[in-house]
Formats: sequence, C-alpha cells, structure tokens
Amino acid sequence: MIDAKKILMEICEDERVLDDNQELIESGILDSYAYIMLFSKLEDLGIAIVPTRVDKNYLKTPMGIQKMIDEAQKK
Repeated sequence: MIDAKKILMEICEDERVLDDNQELIESGILDSYAYIMLFSKLEDLGIAIVPTRVDKNYLKTPMGIQKMIDEAQKK
C-alpha cells in the first residue's frame, strides 16, 4: 500500500501532514510545485493520475490524497 502521509513528509518535511484532516492548501503546506512533486512521485510508484481529472476536494487533506491514491490503485 502506498502511504500518502509518507510521501507528503518527503515532499514538504512538515509534520502537520500526519494529521488526516490538515488543510494542505490554505495552510500553505503544499504549493503548486509540491503538487507537481506529489504527482511525479506517484507516477514513479506506478500510480498515474491526471491532475486535471482529479476532484480538487481530494487534494485538500492527507486523507483525501490517500483516498485518491487508493482509488487509482483499484483501476
């Protein structure tokens, strides 16, 4: 299983990402560059996600990103 929190920690080095409900965008934890890094890392792990086809609500919290990853793995 791919762990979204582990990936987020690698990208942003901020322990707030360990909180499932942490707001990532409004808090400034993840910016546009960090999202590019996130999708790139996921692609390296075999999860191809098209950013323009992702429900933006998934990108708001670590829990949402984990759900996005889990759904992509089912395909």
